[in-house]
Amino acid sequence: MKIPVSPPSQERVFEIIKSGDGDKIAQLFDRSIGPCDSKGRYLHWDKLRHLTMPEGYDAELYWLAMRESRSRISKELPFRDKGGKPFQFCIPDTVMRDILWISENATGAIQADSKISDPKTKQTYLINSLIEEAINSSQLEGASTTRRVAKEMLRTGRSPNDHSEKMILNNYNAMNFIREYKDEILTKSMILELHSIVTEDTLAEEDSEKMGVFRGKDDDIRVYSHDEKLLHTPPSSDELDDRIQKICDFVNADFDKENQFIPPVIKAIVVHFMIGYDHPFVDGNGRTARALFYWIMAREGYWLMEYISISRVIKMAPAQYMYAYLHTETDSNDVTYFIIHQLEVIKKAIRDLHSYLAHKTGEYRRAARLLENSKLSGALNHRQLGLLKNALDNPGQEYTIKSHKNSHGVSYQTARTDLLALSDEFKILKKYKVAKTDVFVAPPNLVEIIKKG
Repeated sequence: MKIPVSPPSQERVFEIIKSGDGDKIAQLFDRSIGPCDSKGRYLHWDKLRHLTMPEGYDAELYWLAMRESRSRISKELPFRDKGGKPFQFCIPDTVMRDILWISENATGAIQADSKISDPKTKQTYLINSLIEEAINSSQLEGASTTRRVAKEMLRTGRSPNDHSEKMILNNYNAMNFIREYKDEILTKSMILELHSIVTEDTLAEEDSEKMGVFRGKDDDIRVYSHDEKLLHTPPSSDELDDRIQKICDFVNADFDKENQFIPPVIKAIVVHFMIGYDHPFVDGNGRTARALFYWIMAREGYWLMEYISISRVIKMAPAQYMYAYLHTETDSNDVTYFIIHQLEVIKKAIRDLHSYLAHKTGEYRRAARLLENSKLSGALNHRQLGLLKNALDNPGQEYTIKSHKNSHGVSYQTARTDLLALSDEFKILKKYKVAKTDVFVAPPNLVEIIKKG
């Protein structure tokens, strides 16, 4: 990974002013130069220096003018880097537009035909999304289990077979923890508990006692790229108690009353960034940071966020995720780079959810059409129809009462009733016993069985 080239020092601004060069000073403070380039991009110096500059500007002067524009709208955050310099951010028009779009699409009502808005089916979709985020967040940190195997483990409730599966189960438990405590204030003990959940039985043997514990002075924690380049050295462990308390105070503050409004989504993204920057644990920092992001978004009323996976989007381009951190650190602690990256991640995750819902609606409709001319028409509930669709796509698939229960978030008795009806009453699934467990299997000729029915 290439380390971004640091921008010209801010001292160059003072040098230009002291030089008395009126033309350059006028260009430096030219109000027509905004925080973004002509295409609306909030670029880092590492990218901007290669572009064609506006007439009359060299790359350095254009950058300094753009940086001055950013400073006029920047807000200082209550956080400092390890050298004592503050972090700040700004909200140019492009960022404000994204914030409003996310607020409209993550807090309001989704399309009326969506299964998420239906009380009968929303639990099924919620569990699917929790599973997706658990899998993707773990894979982002190195878990190698396939989605199919991971889903099978979570749906059946079996014990994990290896380290990767344990990571995924832990993340799934963490997402459920967030849902349970989303109305509480954030405390250090809650962060430690969340870390304990995501790292249970997954830390290296020498770090087995560090579950739910801040790293200590003997823990040499540094962040390296895949090609072994040093990317980040976090603050001293001696500072962690105070730094984490500042994060809690930041989350719990009522910015409306303090006349220092920070959009909730920005607050959640900043906390995500600060946990990554502080790296308070020997391992599991990324998973904890993303879990806290979800917790804050849920607490702030962004209910739709429970149904999306940001880790899946991040996993598609992990280098961009890392560069969002590096651009911040190499440009005067400007967290705007990380904010913009995460806003794009959230937007894509929301759009992907809409596409997924449209796809699933089509699948349900195709399954329903297949049933229209059978005796099953109108006889199946949404859970049975969902299982039937899955069975049509996966001939020979096995189901248990426990897996059906976990997939839909219903009681054991409800799941049992669903499956027994499909096997004993409608003769769609075949039932047999493994030990004392009833196993239901979709036969290879399922389509023919339905058509004959």
